[in-house]
Amino acid sequence: MTQELIDLRNSIVEQRYTDALAIVDELEGMSKKAILRQIKFFLKVLLIHLIKN
Repeated sequence: MTQELIDLRNSIVEQRYTDALAIVDELEGMSKKAILRQIKFFLKVLLIHLIKN
């Protein structure tokens, strides 16, 4: 993610706003994937807890 932030900064400084927006979209996708992974993890924990009880 660090490289993406560097690329984003460079795109803005160089006034390549289309590239900057594409990077922002990519970062949003990354964060959505992380959220979904976390939800999946908690659902597994919940399922294990329910099976034990």
